[in-house]
Amino acid sequence: MTEQTTNPALTPVPLAEKTSIRLQIARIVAFLVVAGLLALLGWGLMKNQKGQVSSGMAPDFELTNFDGETIRLSDLRGQVVVINFWASWCTTCREEAAYLERTWRKYKDRGVFFIGVDYVDTREKALAYIAEFDITYFNGPDVGTEISQKYNIQGVPETFYVAKNGELRGVKIGPLFPPELDNVIIDLLAEPYPGG
Repeated sequence: MTEQTTNPALTPVPLAEKTSIRLQIARIVAFLVVAGLLALLGWGLMKNQKGQVSSGMAPDFELTNFDGETIRLSDLRGQVVVINFWASWCTTCREEAAYLERTWRKYKDRGVFFIGVDYVDTREKALAYIAEFDITYFNGPDVGTEISQKYNIQGVPETFYVAKNGELRGVKIGPLFPPELDNVIIDLLAEPYPGG
């Protein structure tokens, strides 16, 4: 009589063992999902605690407008710069649009430069918004949200004030109303600037 040998690889796995393996895999997957969610929550909390950038040197950036012209913030030293983050889908941005444009026209020949940073928008809708409010100051899309991340914006509209020396002089969260922007610009224009 010959002795039969069995190949363990061909031996059927009992149902209880299959259930145990599936349970272990499910636990591992559940753990990874929970760990990922906790990491995401922690990152979000750290970002919110950081808050907007509102003092120190303004983070430098380059922005290309809808006509293909490019500016760099650091090249505007000697001028007061107003950086406004907006979007065509933002209802409160509409409340300040006309005031921003009027203020730009009032101060553009007095050493003030406005930059509109279009946040998470489509080109067509952004251009329609610009046309609707007859906006003439420099505006361009925040490609990849790089600029808004540098300034750690929390939403739109948000407006940052940059002094002639490149330092931030505060941020306004929400829409601007007269005469608050005028008041900030007048104060910033009064600041001395070496060589200017």
